Amino acid sequence: MGIPGANDRHSRRGDHGRGDRRDLEVRAVVRLAESLLAEIRSAARPVVLIDGGSGSGKTTLAPLIAERLGAQLVHLDDFYPGWDGLEGGSRHVHDFVLSSEPRWQRWDWVADRPAEWHVLDQSRPLVIEGSGSLSRANRAIATFGIWVELDAATRKHRALARDGDAYALHWDRWAAQEAAFAAREHPRELADYVVFDD
Repeated sequence: MGIPGANDRHSRRGDHGRGDRRDLEVRAVVRLAESLLAEIRSAARPVVLIDGGSGSGKTTLAPLIAERLGAQLVHLDDFYPGWDGLEGGSRHVHDFVLSSEPRWQRWDWVADRPAEWHVLDQSRPLVIEGSGSLSRANRAIATFGIWVELDAATRKHRALARDGDAYALHWDRWAAQEAAFAAREHPRELADYVVFDD
């Protein structure tokens, strides 16, 4: 999300119609977030998982939803345990972020080790964003799941434009973990909403 001239659509799970197409300007993303929020707000304490491949637009959508929910926002990028850590990040969501005492431990990417803990308010809504967030175990606890769909070539172009050479060295390694996770957990099928950015 966020490249001029791209298009988006969204559907409730099971609805695969094309929907309305529009330029992905900030206003369009805000409208998308608002349309998703109508149902999400109905939960007593919404807990929303936003998943999708790297570069798909999760990080653009997540803060818009979090802001409008008055929710805490957690990014898996902050606690993946290194470049081979997608599975570890997914488990961290289940074991800590979605626990009865919600919290997460930052990963120090420079020192390559765990760092400080961050405590979350269990009474406030929560938006959790990142590849690997929408596992079967996590979805069983959360109230809503969103999958952001975009083709691999466009995702790679966006991600490398955003993060540069540091990510280019690890793209294939990370993409393989995303593919393995998707094959095992089927996150797109677990989602209540699928957001298309094509």
